[in-house]
Amino acid sequence: MTTEDFSKANYTAIISDLHLCEAEPVHPKYPLWKKFKTKEFFFDDEFEGFLKLIKDKAKGDRIELVLNGDIFDFDSVTSYPKDAVYKISWLEKMRGLKPREERSLYKIDRIIDDHPQFFSALSDFIKDGNRVVFVMGNHDVELHYKSVQKAILNSLRLTPDLEGRVRFNEWFYISNQDTLIEHGNQYDPYCVYDDPINPFVNGYNYHYLKLPFGNLASRYIMNGMGFFNPHFDGNYIMGIKEYIRIFFKYMLKAQPFLVVSWFMGSVWTLFYTVKDQFAEPLKNPLKTEERVNEIAKKANATPRQVRELKELFVENSSRDPMLIMKELWLDRAFLIVFSFYLVYLLFSILKSIFDISLFWGLIPLVFLFPFFLFYSKSIVSHVSGYKEPDEKILAIAGHISAVSRIVFGHTHIPRHEMIGGIEHLNSGTWSPGYLDIECTKPIDLKNFVWISPSDQDGKRNAELVKYKNLQGVK
Repeated sequence: MTTEDFSKANYTAIISDLHLCEAEPVHPKYPLWKKFKTKEFFFDDEFEGFLKLIKDKAKGDRIELVLNGDIFDFDSVTSYPKDAVYKISWLEKMRGLKPREERSLYKIDRIIDDHPQFFSALSDFIKDGNRVVFVMGNHDVELHYKSVQKAILNSLRLTPDLEGRVRFNEWFYISNQDTLIEHGNQYDPYCVYDDPINPFVNGYNYHYLKLPFGNLASRYIMNGMGFFNPHFDGNYIMGIKEYIRIFFKYMLKAQPFLVVSWFMGSVWTLFYTVKDQFAEPLKNPLKTEERVNEIAKKANATPRQVRELKELFVENSSRDPMLIMKELWLDRAFLIVFSFYLVYLLFSILKSIFDISLFWGLIPLVFLFPFFLFYSKSIVSHVSGYKEPDEKILAIAGHISAVSRIVFGHTHIPRHEMIGGIEHLNSGTWSPGYLDIECTKPIDLKNFVWISPSDQDGKRNAELVKYKNLQGVK
């Protein structure tokens, strides 16, 4: 394999959050079921056009393409092999395979099979002399498996000497010593990955990847509620009135027991969130330094920068089960169930003494309703609060990596701004996000960050570019 020099780049293109997944078959009775996931909304042809566009912008010069996390959405793959040599649980058949190596390999194979144009275009791009860096995000942490990486390389049909033009980076990459590129989930307590240096944990006679809370919620809740689009928060984070309106308009016939699907999915999410906190990390102290050096080399960083950037990770919300319960609305569900049980128990005793009807139990429930309403309104979800970049983290990360520009993804919100002394950009998302269930109102999609040499001082300038219909339009 030829050694490729990743330390310098004139032109760098950055995109994130493509969320490539398997194709969802169109439901014969309910065509809006996971409509956003059907082939109708695949953008492989536009990705191919995007690669042609940036090659034109570079005017024949070589390009460094950074695929900055959540390029693949392993959590949304719900199919499973019918002839598997390993046992597949009933829950995996309902909500998707667990993040174990042989299962992750099956999922990436499904994604590759359903997106031939994407991988063909990327292959031609690399063969034209360009290079590609995969930075892992929260929805594609299963790229940690070497066999999954090898499957991607095989899909690109590269000769051994060209495979050196592709890298898989654990969570960050420093481009040309002037730009720090991270997916950004490490600063979101709901999506932070505890230890990308030692990513695996021990199960019973196997190892697996411990997923963040956000991944588990996507897997166990969203995969079972197919009318809600996970690529846009407003599709599933809303008030009670809006939930009721959406339910009666779209889901009453297709999924009348939606509340059961939500409740069981939330319980499974809580269970695995808490369970995984007790999982034993798979570490070899004798190879820790070797691992840090490997990550540093791939990221154009020093081992010290790797350790210091890791220290910036936020506290994992999974360590606070009560917070998780509130985010899942399980605290309110258990409060309602407990209230009904308590009133039923009390009036059962009263009925045995005074022979009164249990319907009188509705009176205390009516009086308890204002309290429940007050409590519900007092609970504020913090999920959306981490969509804003943190000035302190930007400043420290910039100082550690010795750069004045940082590019994130993760939030799906395109941005270009100066925050303190750091130029901050976010490449947004290419995922099929829509404001409505019928997928007729797209959000602002398909942006990329383009970094190119300046004509004045020789330094590189960055711009946020919107890509649409095979054209780059600022």
